[in-house]
Amino acid sequence: MPTDEPARRAPADERLAVELIARTDYGRVATSLRAMPFLAFARHIVVDGRVLLRMPLKCGYHLACAGSVVAYGTDNLSCARRGESLWSAQIVGRCERVEPTAAELELFGPAPPLVDGAPYEPVYLGIEPQFASVNSTGDDDLEGRLSRVL
Repeated sequence: MPTDEPARRAPADERLAVELIARTDYGRVATSLRAMPFLAFARHIVVDGRVLLRMPLKCGYHLACAGSVVAYGTDNLSCARRGESLWSAQIVGRCERVEPTAAELELFGPAPPLVDGAPYEPVYLGIEPQFASVNSTGDDDLEGRLSRVL
């Protein structure tokens, strides 16, 4: 019997999504705030298959994310070269506040000096992927091309 529900993605898709996220520096975290959809930007790094986020403390985004299930995604829409396939990658998982190690802080690189005109104070969150999706344009083998590059 046909269904409109997407099939559960394989762990290979989760690995591919995390690999694609690792190729970018920024993404968007989606959750809900007072039962309303909420979307915020974040700087991210990938460490051992886990996505770590750095967000501005002043904005309070972390209050909606920490302790909740969130979606996090990124894409190459603004940096794809002419003729290159477009892709987007998303993960879903529980988000928790974390204290990054010195090595992880170094991977994040320098923080911006200001956010909304005030000194930047970071807050760090971690997402352990539970589900993932990858979408791309064209008929090329995105996973195959990435495995040759990585």
